[in-house]
Amino acid sequence: MFEMFDFLKGLSSRKGLPPGTVAYTGEKVSKKVRIRIMDFDENNLVEKEAQEVEDCFPFKNTPSNTWINVDGLHDVSIIEKIGHHFDMHPLILEDILNTSQRPKYEDFDNYIFIVVKMLTFNEKKNEIESEQISLIMGGDCVITFQETEGDVFDVIRERIRSGRGRVRKMGSDYLAYVLLDALLDNYFLILEKIGEKIEEIEDELLVNPTPHTLRKIHHLKREMIFLRKILWPTRDTISGLERCGSALIKESTNIYLRDLYENVIHVIDSIEAIRDISAGMIDIYLSSLSNRLNVLMKHLNALVIAVAIPSFFAGVGGMSEFSSMVGFTNWPLAYFLFVSIMIAMGGVIYFAIKHLEKYWK
Repeated sequence: MFEMFDFLKGLSSRKGLPPGTVAYTGEKVSKKVRIRIMDFDENNLVEKEAQEVEDCFPFKNTPSNTWINVDGLHDVSIIEKIGHHFDMHPLILEDILNTSQRPKYEDFDNYIFIVVKMLTFNEKKNEIESEQISLIMGGDCVITFQETEGDVFDVIRERIRSGRGRVRKMGSDYLAYVLLDALLDNYFLILEKIGEKIEEIEDELLVNPTPHTLRKIHHLKREMIFLRKILWPTRDTISGLERCGSALIKESTNIYLRDLYENVIHVIDSIEAIRDISAGMIDIYLSSLSNRLNVLMKHLNALVIAVAIPSFFAGVGGMSEFSSMVGFTNWPLAYFLFVSIMIAMGGVIYFAIKHLEKYWK
């Protein structure tokens, strides 16, 4: 799994390499590559986990549909063996191992190559994480390559095991569609998480905006940029699949691809709306700071006025001529009375200004 903007890392590792060089650019891991196989038709299902890479080779030309899922790209030799046996072009293997690819599709004579991004939400880090999924669809076989174990395809596996839905009755093109549909459905879950973030930020903006709130808004804007960089090429990928006219994609599956394209557009529209909302949040934050500063200045002005007027009387009363004239020097309590009057005047003025504050807004 990779966090937001980690797709920019590892690009320099390919500098100077000739085209078609098979080199993994992702995160190094020590776990063994896991290969899972599901071979099925409407009436039968064979599910197994390959102990050796050669275990998946016999499923190349079976009359039934086969889904081979590869978890882990760090063992380049295994990827090369699979690519050689299933007649993949060296540039395709290069793209599979280059985990910074944009979503795209390429139509070859005997297979279609698709690159998409799987998005998940890390609850602990409160961040969106991205993983590259490469999909090869050819004949009656679909091969998916993932960077790590764990995906959003468990619901598809369960549908294949139980025989529910159309996936057991349709071809490999429909299997490729349902895998893409599962990825896209997870995008809507990501949007729900972002919606929860927006509600939390809006509550902070209305109650007590802080610099931490501003950091949350900037992080939200970065996430929207990240999602746009994924969704726009994904839209082009789905549109290209729908219009490519490949013999590998049946007309009956094109209907589902059109629905998938509409869902992508829905996600893109939601992201654009969230971008506008995040921009408005910054304006609200700045307005809130300005309002709080204005309120503070009003309180300071009230305090200055409340102190200035008693200070004036204190200055006048402190003059010896004034004290002699009014007879303060002959009365023991005159000083305390005069101070009490000044304090009372300051308090009356301050609370009068506070009472009139509602008319200033």
